[in-house]
Amino acid sequence: MITLYTPEEFEAAKSRQLLPLQCKHCGETFHRTKHEVQISQIQSKPYDFCGQSCLGQSRTLSLEVVCDQCGKSFTKRLSQIQKTKHHFCSQSCAAKYHNARKQTGTRRSKLEVWLEAQLPTLYPTLEIRFNDRDAIGSELDIYIPSFKLAFELNGLFHFEPIFGQGKLDTIQSNDNRKILACAEKGISLCLIDVSQIKYFKDRTSKPILEIIQKIIDQAISLVPLP
Repeated sequence: MITLYTPEEFEAAKSRQLLPLQCKHCGETFHRTKHEVQISQIQSKPYDFCGQSCLGQSRTLSLEVVCDQCGKSFTKRLSQIQKTKHHFCSQSCAAKYHNARKQTGTRRSKLEVWLEAQLPTLYPTLEIRFNDRDAIGSELDIYIPSFKLAFELNGLFHFEPIFGQGKLDTIQSNDNRKILACAEKGISLCLIDVSQIKYFKDRTSKPILEIIQKIIDQAISLVPLP
């Protein structure tokens, strides 16, 4: 909200008095009552545009911005620009930027934690191990001993040098060792690419759960009936 009045003028204004605002799209001056401005502030829905026309045009308008990670210029919709103070030309640049500034955190993703809560509920009679090291001496994200079935959830850092090329080479080498170790132990290892999930949400995570469910259900169907 671009205000054209001073704090003193706002305080002195009566509830129904019109106050001047500037449209973020066309730059024209428009007016809203003090009461409307107060309500918009409470609901976190400021009056940024003078009308629906400017609002609609702002959602499709693209402006040139600079990537905060690599400095590359690219176009971005105004509606997206207004949602965040940082701009990234790619998912890789966003991950590099945030990981370089990360102060705290855990090795496990929110997706892994979420799956650990979902799968035992869906399969209460199955022993499902999470972050298991006993099977091959190296960590497996999900392991089901009775079926000798394992799952690895590979995020973006398994495919791109988020932490540098050296770190990527180490991660991919470790991934290959897991594949060979599982083969030697007769374990079926399912590699699931989750690099497209930028932020954890139930909606975007459910397809991953459905993939795992389908594979587990298939394993169950192959077990001979007593």
